[in-house]
Amino acid sequence: MRKNLTEVFAICITLAACGVIHAEKPAADPIVTHPSELKYPPFEYSVPPAKQFREVLPNGMVVFIAEDRMLPTFDMTVRVRTGGAFDPEGKTGLAQLTGSQIRDGGTKSLTPDELDDKVEFLAAGMFSGISDEQGNAGLSLLSKDIDEGLNLFIEMLRYPRLDEDRFQKAKDRVLQNIKRRNDSTSGIEGIEWGFLMDGDNHYSNRYESSETINAITRDDMIAFHKKYYHPGNMIVGVTGDFDRDEMLKKIESAFADWPVGELAPKTFPKPDHEPIPGVYVIHKDDVNQARVSMGHKSIMRGTPDYFPAFVMNGLLGGSGFQSRLMKEVRSKEGLAYDTGSSFGQGTYYPGDFRCWFQTKSNACAYATKLVLAEIERLQTELASKEEVDSVISLFSEYFPQFFPTKLDLLRTYIADEYTGRDPEFWQSYVANLKKVTPEDVMRVAKKYLHPDQMVIVAVGDMDTILQGGHDKDPDLRMEQFGNITKLGVRDPDTLKRE
Repeated sequence: MRKNLTEVFAICITLAACGVIHAEKPAADPIVTHPSELKYPPFEYSVPPAKQFREVLPNGMVVFIAEDRMLPTFDMTVRVRTGGAFDPEGKTGLAQLTGSQIRDGGTKSLTPDELDDKVEFLAAGMFSGISDEQGNAGLSLLSKDIDEGLNLFIEMLRYPRLDEDRFQKAKDRVLQNIKRRNDSTSGIEGIEWGFLMDGDNHYSNRYESSETINAITRDDMIAFHKKYYHPGNMIVGVTGDFDRDEMLKKIESAFADWPVGELAPKTFPKPDHEPIPGVYVIHKDDVNQARVSMGHKSIMRGTPDYFPAFVMNGLLGGSGFQSRLMKEVRSKEGLAYDTGSSFGQGTYYPGDFRCWFQTKSNACAYATKLVLAEIERLQTELASKEEVDSVISLFSEYFPQFFPTKLDLLRTYIADEYTGRDPEFWQSYVANLKKVTPEDVMRVAKKYLHPDQMVIVAVGDMDTILQGGHDKDPDLRMEQFGNITKLGVRDPDTLKRE
């Protein structure tokens, strides 16, 4: 026993000499009294450049490809240059139906049910759809099934069956949805806002009706698909557990014998409509609250003022609970559960500047006054550096969430390729945000916000909205913000006035 104790003692002396036992513990950081006092090291995040993933196949099709060996999975996404904007006259809804039936309507060799069974057996996800300005399709499955899944996906894209029975069921669903257009104030508000901003004749306001849907035939879908679905109109992204070079060869082979057809336009027409300022009230008598949107046209994407305008909108209503509208309209006055603003910088034509809230009908005028006051405050009072830096910090720290996976990264670069955005935009994103100053915010607020040109749309009980009578300003009326135009709810089918 004595010998064992001696040996243990000797080992302890040796460890102490090496600093193992008696190493000094670093001094603990002082405990703060409030979370706002916490200090963190600067967060640095860099986005891999688009050129790292971009390849061009011999047929001219652009492919973005990235290995990702973290999980045994495979994802493929396809952007198609098409859209509802290209619907023929009298057949609005053709693109939407074609997009859904490319997936739901089977393939040349598989009935719809057989295709569903195949996808289910592979435990895969497979979709297709078309919106106003683009088509999209996607495949996700385990990497062990890449070859089978890829063949199935390409067959779906290239040789859709467009089954007549599934097509009729899809038409029935669209017709049922048309009947429900006026069920919610948000639906009414969204449609009316679009008409007031861009006019009745713009493609963004061409809605399907029972007449246009019933006019669409399977042959129309076949022709639409043939015109737009080919490699010349496609941008592809693939990511997952594979070897990059081998996968590139597979993609090239999958599209090699698919002829490139007529190329679709790379832009879309601008509205030929100028919004008319004023207050537009739409009557809906079965609700106890009103929805209000207010704003005007904004600017195009790519302006040198992109980042100052982005931060300016963040201060106003685009930064969640720390925005001025949320603090004033919701937290301080308790007028709305949700409020905010957006400053859309359009890709093909100027976007919309829009503020919104939902509140009691008699409080619409008072809440509108508060929103206008915050807009004018941006133009007349220099925001503090702390407030501007807080918004910049929020947006900077949120930036990595644009790219949570490699698939999301590729989707971003596909979107940029599709719309023609500078591929270097994301490399300097945070640096450009951090350049914005309070003086920049005031300058762009004066330049781009126009309180005297507001289009104000209110949906709810018309008499109560116009009557006003909020406790804090009982004499305030909506008419003080512009000429009143009383509107009936549009017919849900034709979207003509009832």
